[in-house]
This record gives sequence, structure tokens and C-alpha cells, in this order.
Amino acid sequence: MKIVIIGGTGLIGSKVVGKLRDQGNEAVPAAPNTGVNTLTGEGLAEVLKGAEVVVDVSNSPSFEDVAVLDFFRTSTTNLLAAEAVAGVRHHVALSVVGTDRLSESGYMRAKIAQEKLIEESSIPYSIVHATQFFEFLKGIADGATDGDTVRLAPVLIQPMAAEDVATEVTKVAVGAPLNAIVEVGGPEQFRLNEIVGRYLAARDDRRSVIADPNARYYGAKLEERTLVPESNATIGETKFEDWLSRQLVSA
Repeated sequence: MKIVIIGGTGLIGSKVVGKLRDQGNEAVPAAPNTGVNTLTGEGLAEVLKGAEVVVDVSNSPSFEDVAVLDFFRTSTTNLLAAEAVAGVRHHVALSVVGTDRLSESGYMRAKIAQEKLIEESSIPYSIVHATQFFEFLKGIADGATDGDTVRLAPVLIQPMAAEDVATEVTKVAVGAPLNAIVEVGGPEQFRLNEIVGRYLAARDDRRSVIADPNARYYGAKLEERTLVPESNATIGETKFEDWLSRQLVSA
């Protein structure tokens, strides 16, 4: 089965490509560095020829409110139109747990717009909502840093390894379209400020993490369970300490 992975050279995409190929599929990575640009439409028609499934794990190069909205709207519109012409039978997209609860965030508004376009398209679809990745903990800390202090809301978070995200996306991609959203999360819950503090300490990062209930998360105010999935979510295997120990060994 030919499956095209938009964003197939990135963190999640490259793992999905590998897993699909291991299963015997023709997995084709598509990204600007492979000659495929969903913003301009360059290379889309060619790469989608004969594709049965498209997996979109691409991300905006800018998180600025206007730029990220333009990216997801334009990219998704172009992609769905090209898929319709090519006869693609299943569109799979990776999104974020809690998207609908985080509309104060410009990034999340852009993801909401992306999901709406997919749901209103004629192409059968599946949307995978994943919790935050362990790999983005540093980015969360950096975005909440003021001087030597990191201010984060002490709310629940259930993060997961990128490897486990890719496993779930791969499983959905080779299955029948769900025409629905499925959720996936990590095997453990933490307080956001605590897990970021543990990550920074393990990396010998001297920044101080402060619990601040009013701290914003990518522009949005958080409630206790904004960042955790529903009870019927698929749960990944990788625990935080196991993931962290592997990062420290490879560093």
C-alpha cells in the first residue's frame, strides 16, 4: 500500500515512515526538502499518484498567531484538494489532546481550523489527538522562562514519547478510516511544573521552576485536566524515567 507522509522527514514523520516500511508498505516521505510543499502545492500531484493513504504530521515553521493559522489552513486546503484528484481513500492527521479546550492559544485555533477542514472534506479521515511529547519539555520550559525562572501552571499532564505517538499514527494509517478523533497519551500523569523541573534538573539546567496557577500555556489558561486525555484513550508504553535515561545516555 502506498502511503504518503506529509512532514515525513521530521520527528514523528520519520518514525512513521520507518514503521510503515517495516510492515511492507510503500511509505513515501513528503516535505519541502523532498520537493513537496503543501503551502505552494509544489510536488503534491506527483507524490500522491497511486497513494491510498495520506498521513499529515507536518507543522508550521512559525508559531506566530497569523502565520500558524495561514499555514494550517492553506496547507490542509491544498492537500485535501490534491488528495481528491488523486483518489486518496484515507486522510490521517496528527493533532493535540485538548485542542478544543485551548482556543485562547493561536496555535490551537489553527489546529481547530485544520481539523474542521478535514471533517468537512469528502475524504474519509482519522484524527489522532496526542498528548504533549517528552521531546518538547525543553520547548515548554523555554517558552515559560523569564530570566532564570520558569513559571508553569501546576496542572495535570500525561506526556508521551514520540516513538509511541508514531506507533499509534502508524496503526491508524493502515486501518480503516474512523471518521472520528482518537486520543493517545502516556502511561503516567504528572504536574506540569514538576515534570519540567525533573527534566531540567536531569539536564543540569539551573533554571528554577515555579508553580504559578495563572501561567499561560502557549497563550492559554489551563484548567486541571486541560492537557490530559479522556479515559478511553490509547496508552503508550514508554515511561518518563525510561525515556529520560535513554536521552542522558545518548547526550
